[in-house]
Amino acid sequence: MSEHCDEALNQLYIYLDSELTEEHRATIEAHLRECSPCLEAFDFEAELRKVIAHRCRDRVPEELRSRIESVLHQADASSESS
Repeated sequence: MSEHCDEALNQLYIYLDSELTEEHRATIEAHLRECSPCLEAFDFEAELRKVIAHRCRDRVPEELRSRIESVLHQADASSESS
């Protein structure tokens, strides 16, 4: 594994979060095009994020959602009348 691989893999999460400068993103993208082991790591992490995002959504029961909305509306109404 090269120094470029170490840097690309260390920056992988920041890259996936789109928190890199355009220049740094371009550097990592160029590395990923040339390095299949790093590209495989990227593909795995990107797919893992998709699965987690899809399967780990909180599902709030409709009754609870309605109660929360009611309380928020009441709080909003009372703050407007103050």
